[in-house]
Amino acid sequence: MHSKHSEITIGQMAKRTGLAVSAIRFYETEGLITANRNRGGHRRFARAQVRRVSFILIAQQFGLTLPQIKAVLDELPENRTPTAKDWAHISMGLRIHLDERIAKLERMRDSLDGCIGCGCLSLDACALYNPEDKLSQRGTGPIISMQKET
Repeated sequence: MHSKHSEITIGQMAKRTGLAVSAIRFYETEGLITANRNRGGHRRFARAQVRRVSFILIAQQFGLTLPQIKAVLDELPENRTPTAKDWAHISMGLRIHLDERIAKLERMRDSLDGCIGCGCLSLDACALYNPEDKLSQRGTGPIISMQKET
């Protein structure tokens, strides 16, 4: 248990992190951060939770979703803030995630260049919208004819 002086109120947490009180409550509801309750039922956050919120905000800038961030934070023992050693491990996973995003964005950019003059005007045949459309290789228009069942 933390001493009374090592904990901050939700208002102080909001001021320190730049988040709205409602966002902090949401993060708590989602299990991303934790708060203790005082005798009056008011939330009190360990100061380390400020660092945890900072990590959440940084991870969101890297493009991670809240469920992905929660999964990373859930791997930490005792629901604590990442240490330098933890961060080294986490950053390897983030690097893989970022490399995958970069590769996907580069593929999208390259496809866009080919799309500018293609003239398909069809979401069904568009290589960007429908990238796994194998029938488009056999030509445009209806490819499969309806067969009667016997």
